[in-house]
Amino acid sequence: MARRCELTGKGVLAGNNVSHANNKSRRRFLPNLCAVHLMSDAMGQSYSFKASAKALKSVEHRGGLDSFLLQSRDEDLSLKAQRLKRQIAKRQETASAA
Repeated sequence: MARRCELTGKGVLAGNNVSHANNKSRRRFLPNLCAVHLMSDAMGQSYSFKASAKALKSVEHRGGLDSFLLQSRDEDLSLKAQRLKRQIAKRQETASAA
């Protein structure tokens, strides 16, 4: 299971633990991932994602899951989020045409 945020693409970083004696050993910086269910207003149902805490703040700041996905770049989103983004755009397009 990949340790990657499905909404922002944030992943694992690598670095060093540095002791007081300046000894260096490799370590991993893991993202703060949370398993969450987010509600889509356009689709009328909730979807589950593995998202970082920062991504959840960004979703709230942008006004919900739908607007967050529509404003996000496809390169940052997971495959599941990209599919949902296309469905939301299609649903909003048909709603505005009718």
